[in-house]
Amino acid sequence: MKRIIITGALGQIGTELTFKLMEKYGEENVLPTDILESNSGDVISKHLKILDVRDIESMKKIVEEFKPDTILHMAAILSATCEKNPQVAWDINMGGLVNALEVARIHKLKFFTPSSIGAFGPTTPKINTPQSTIQRPNTMYGVNKVSGELLCDYYYIKFGVDTRGLRFPGLISHVKEPGGGTTDYAVEMYFEAVKSGKYTSFLDKGTCLDMMYMEDAIDAIIQLMEADGKELKNRNAFNISAMSVTPEMVANEIRKHIGDFSLYYKVDPVRQGIADSWPNAIDCFEAKRQWGFAPRYNLELMTEVMLEAINNKKSLIKA
Repeated sequence: MKRIIITGALGQIGTELTFKLMEKYGEENVLPTDILESNSGDVISKHLKILDVRDIESMKKIVEEFKPDTILHMAAILSATCEKNPQVAWDINMGGLVNALEVARIHKLKFFTPSSIGAFGPTTPKINTPQSTIQRPNTMYGVNKVSGELLCDYYYIKFGVDTRGLRFPGLISHVKEPGGGTTDYAVEMYFEAVKSGKYTSFLDKGTCLDMMYMEDAIDAIIQLMEADGKELKNRNAFNISAMSVTPEMVANEIRKHIGDFSLYYKVDPVRQGIADSWPNAIDCFEAKRQWGFAPRYNLELMTEVMLEAINNKKSLIKA
């Protein structure tokens, strides 16, 4: 990658990804786009172009002007939000993806888009979920992700587009507020632990899901995109994860730093149903074997970093 366009640059992953890419490749070589405007005054808002990914003509124009070699297509609606408006979810998640792939095909761009553990369903093996296994999701988000994986495979096989992708677990970050994901309870828990010393989880006790600290996720994207394509057998949907945790496991780790932290439960049937359809722990062997995936953050280290960063934010707000 030398010159990169990012869609959804103000999103949960897009924000931190854009900062990291600008730092690594130079801000003049990274063009962030999003449907929203930003008045934050940071380096992203300085370069941001407004783009609705459903508008292919605008996307073509931006690409023609910037002349990138890579497009990182991050624009999407997340799991729980998809269930509230599945028609809009399909329109944005799939319509936007087709447009981005078409632009990549026309301009011969390297291409990345994320998939998710949401691509799996209730009949998928829940423990050590293989790289290649049955995928029959029962959510619109999952249907979008499976369709996206297949579509990216198609563009690689049919048109030779260098498509690559990762199946992300729940991503934990202190930079962006939660954006409607089923695993966002963990992010909320860290913020509420610092803010009030208590949290009410919308997922039930014992609900086990894969998680990863955002910095590891960003590094994985860059590492995959810089990998030798000849070594990639799977390309568009690598399982990656750093830990498999339950709400009480996160709470117990928080209590090592905030001893009187209290965890309660008020289960959201929609998000609980989504979580119950996902694996408990996926197998990341192929990502490790094919391009050297190696996350650095476990639950202990992630908790320490998250609480410190949120505390620092709180101090700045008070000041």
